[in-house]
Amino acid sequence: MGGPEVLREAEVDQPRPGPGEAVVEVAASGVNFLDVYHREGRYSLPLPFTPGAEGAGTVVEVGPGVADVAVGDRVGWVEIPGTYAERAVVDSSRLVPLPDDIDFETAAAVLLQGMTAHYLVKDAYPVQGGDTVLVHAAAGGMGLLLTQLITHLGGRVIGTTSTTAKAELAKRAGAAEVILSSAVDDLAAEVRRLNGGQGLPVVFDGVGAHTFDASLASLRTRGHLVLFGAASGAVPPFDPIRLAHGGSLTLIRPSLGDFIADRSELLRRAADVFEWVRSKALEVTVTGRYALSEAARAHSDLEARRTTGKLLVVPDAAAPGRREETQS
Repeated sequence: MGGPEVLREAEVDQPRPGPGEAVVEVAASGVNFLDVYHREGRYSLPLPFTPGAEGAGTVVEVGPGVADVAVGDRVGWVEIPGTYAERAVVDSSRLVPLPDDIDFETAAAVLLQGMTAHYLVKDAYPVQGGDTVLVHAAAGGMGLLLTQLITHLGGRVIGTTSTTAKAELAKRAGAAEVILSSAVDDLAAEVRRLNGGQGLPVVFDGVGAHTFDASLASLRTRGHLVLFGAASGAVPPFDPIRLAHGGSLTLIRPSLGDFIADRSELLRRAADVFEWVRSKALEVTVTGRYALSEAARAHSDLEARRTTGKLLVVPDAAAPGRREETQS
């Protein structure tokens, strides 16, 4: 566990599927803060492990009892560790068949964050037309998707970004207002100013420690803070009486796995995401592609906020044998 430098490229034996499993030749793997949390040990996995939890590729072998997919199927999956690899073993019940018009890179770029955005705006807080919503890190991969979906549903987005270049990206995604977080002394006061002096019904916060206090202060009475990530670090323990003093506020810390636990729900959310991509309600922006040997650099770039949009790890077909990125 540690920083990006603990990632090591290694050759391992060809994987074989067990009962109910499929081996997938990975075409692309999405890079997410979930991978960083695994690497840092916030979400513990046995060592050594292969990072990456979102991928797309072609089924090349199936184990006994597999009925959900067949060899040759194009599939995607999320929240199954081991995608920074040339081949991965996946529980076949967690594989999502890809429509013909969804390519591998699009699937690897949109499934995890797209389904996360889906449950956030549909379940964690059902966004209604006319809602004004605060989205932190609005130019990141997750922020851009959230901004597009909230706008698609008739909401008005106030976004936060760290630079003017990122602010322009957020505006192109549909944000009505963008706040440069480094340029204001009181973020919550600026949010209220942009909302006619009123607090907001909901804040979507994937940043965590650096934004938590401002997020709570930006809410109206009986407002909702949806804390879905901790890019800046975990939120320190706090007294829940703060929620009462803030105006009977609600705090939820949801996780995608609980919203796709059932296969029918997994397929329904994935189908909605693909339809949003197809209709252009969601536009996926891949801004970085890294070879397996560059996975550590992908993590460094993501954590340093040097990137916008989505990052992918793509296997290096020229390398001999099967390689994967491992953490020791």
